[in-house]
Amino acid sequence: MDETERQSEERGWATAKTLAEALPYIQVYDRETVVIKYGGHAMGEVAVAKQFAADVVLLKLMGVNPVVVHGGGPQISAMLTKAGVKSNFVDGLRVTDADTMAVAEMVLSGAVNKEIAHWISVAGKEADVRGVGLSGKDAGLLTVEKTTRTKRDPDSLIEHEVDLGFVGEPTKVDPKLIAGLIASETDDWVPVIAPIGVADDGQTYNVNADTVAGAVAGALNAKRMLLLTDVKGVLDKDGQIIRQMTVAEAQALIDDGTASGGMIPKLQTAMAAVRAGVEAVVILDGRRPHAMLVELFSEYGAGTLVKA
Repeated sequence: MDETERQSEERGWATAKTLAEALPYIQVYDRETVVIKYGGHAMGEVAVAKQFAADVVLLKLMGVNPVVVHGGGPQISAMLTKAGVKSNFVDGLRVTDADTMAVAEMVLSGAVNKEIAHWISVAGKEADVRGVGLSGKDAGLLTVEKTTRTKRDPDSLIEHEVDLGFVGEPTKVDPKLIAGLIASETDDWVPVIAPIGVADDGQTYNVNADTVAGAVAGALNAKRMLLLTDVKGVLDKDGQIIRQMTVAEAQALIDDGTASGGMIPKLQTAMAAVRAGVEAVVILDGRRPHAMLVELFSEYGAGTLVKA
């Protein structure tokens, strides 16, 4: 046996050992629903998107029911920049006028949504696992109401309402369509959901993807929700990752200012999802290869876990 053959054999034994060690975790998630929020700047990298899709297909083939909810903030910003429109944010939420709303829906429900569904279908072609692109407007999936926010004036300390435009908050998730897709006994579907919702008056709203993921996870009684982003997890005041925290500890990080910007809606989403019945929510770096697999099927985990 030459050196190349020896190394190949060693890799084979290492792979078998890894699979054997993963068995207890595979059994935990067998036929359970895992909602995956896919977002961050990593979405724009084709190689990362393909790897993400392959991991989602692997989850499906291992007996997990993955449901993907995606963002697309960088892609929306890029399109708005091309149009000469400046993006403004309040507490991590994009201020959305009518023109911005039109661009957001075009990017989210169109290019981004279909690309993710496409890569899942490509990765799962041999096993007939297929991604199906949806938005909250399909089959009454996501009903929303206009979001309200207040900001305190630094000089007068008086709070005033900030108009975010066409930004919505989920009020109802109708999970029948998603549940029907993942429960199909004849086809292996992976729902891919764009964070666009409709109010009772028919108006379309842009919704924070983290918030949509949490609402969907709660409605589906998901075993886990994974918030894939472009940070390695929640950091403490010293910049060190926090491996696990309770809902109360997460709220404390927001209250004392340790968590700020885009991390605030992520933690709020995690807390809301846990309160809605999701066993735990994990915030992790989606740019790391196989981060979802490490989180679900190994002892160590890959990010910050929030639980009751």
